[in-house]
Amino acid sequence: MRIYYFAWVRDHIGYSQEDIHCPETVKTISQLAAFLSQQSAGHAKAFDDLNAVRAAINQEFVNSDKSVKDTDEIAFFPPVTGG
Repeated sequence: MRIYYFAWVRDHIGYSQEDIHCPETVKTISQLAAFLSQQSAGHAKAFDDLNAVRAAINQEFVNSDKSVKDTDEIAFFPPVTGG
């Protein structure tokens, strides 16, 4: 699974992408975020409040209960506002 991080999520983690293999117990975006938060202090800070992070699977916005697969491309980023 390829994970992309944008804006302050990337700043906390320290890099813009990584390739990971999740345990079979990781089935949703929220479970993925919980798994990632255990990888480093930066990941923990980035995923401290999942309500402050948006996600996309294969370039489509999704909710935190959306299912993930090992072949997916996942992106995490803060909510976007216009102005």
